[in-house]
Amino acid sequence: MSNGAYVLDAVRTPIGRYGKGLAAVRPDDLAAHVVRTLVERTSGLDPARIEDVAFGDANGAGEDNRNVARMAALLAGLPTSVAGSTVNRLCGSGLEAAIGASRAVQTGDNDLVIAGGVESMSRAPWVLQKPEKAYPNGHETLHSTTLGWRMVNPEMPERWTIALGASAELLADRYEISRDEQDAFAVRSHRRAAAAWEAGLFDAEVAAVPGTELTRDEGIRPDSSTEKLAGLKPAFRADGTVTAGNSSPLNDGASALLIGSESVAGDLGAQPLARIAARGVAGVDPDVLGIGPVEAANTALRRAGIGWSDLAAVELNVAFAAQSLACLAEWPELDPEIVNVQGGAIAIGHPLGASGARILGSLAHQLRRNGGGWGLAAICIGVGQGLAVVLEA
Repeated sequence: MSNGAYVLDAVRTPIGRYGKGLAAVRPDDLAAHVVRTLVERTSGLDPARIEDVAFGDANGAGEDNRNVARMAALLAGLPTSVAGSTVNRLCGSGLEAAIGASRAVQTGDNDLVIAGGVESMSRAPWVLQKPEKAYPNGHETLHSTTLGWRMVNPEMPERWTIALGASAELLADRYEISRDEQDAFAVRSHRRAAAAWEAGLFDAEVAAVPGTELTRDEGIRPDSSTEKLAGLKPAFRADGTVTAGNSSPLNDGASALLIGSESVAGDLGAQPLARIAARGVAGVDPDVLGIGPVEAANTALRRAGIGWSDLAAVELNVAFAAQSLACLAEWPELDPEIVNVQGGAIAIGHPLGASGARILGSLAHQLRRNGGGWGLAAICIGVGQGLAVVLEA
């Protein structure tokens, strides 16, 4: 018989813009900060009781090398007895870490795990491959590890290795999503995120990083408008509709959740934010990666034994407005008004490895604040995948 897995708490950093508010902070320090914060604000928690720290990280080529989860646990001051593992499912890495932690708790392998994700896209290094032979006499290439395909296997079909934004253009064409629709979706994201901050809705989940001046998500533009966005040029195709304004930006940040069993919650006297009720994963063609969440979410809902109409809130990570609108087109039973009511990643930001844990933690806080109910967190993933998790509060 399986145990229940519960989100006991969730915390994240403010999300920094590329090269801005958090750019001076190493990714392992960002991760250590959210781990430390979770421990410090959980009354009565002996850190030695935490059995594992699982973190998602989409890069791993720079200061986040050599298992950033273990580094974060050590830097946060956890006992050396607390283990750590790092997972990479690209944009879904943070959600994958939480999924793995929930399975470990449900099977009884662990009673208490910290799961999360981290990414510093600002500090992602350039990589120089070793030459195939000694003493090369030609030029060598530096590859940026910030985002997207690099050092591609020549056996990979070219149609799959297009830019992420070009993939969004394919979805805009396939689902007949106009530029106006994408820009309106982006504006709504900024306005909702700004309103959420003003209403104090993020206060319980955001912990500023010591040594920085950033206290709120840095990319939110409350004064954004469709008129302003209409002036931006297409970023990926001359006749396209995907722009910098209706796409998620490059970001830095970290997020983490404390996931434990019912017995641990009782011992700590903690009221869980939510129960992790079901999970789903799916694969799609890499050139249309943005619809990866569609079947992942359908699977998670089916396993939870509920339908779209049962949901009180949905957190859908927005890589591109076109991508999210394509997903919504495939979910006709979902009320779009309950999706990203506190804004999405176009405004809040998308630090790759952290985003999945961010949306799950934010969803848990939202469900608690609103008196309970069912919620869904879903995310698209580079190279054609999707993940989804259903929460019950």
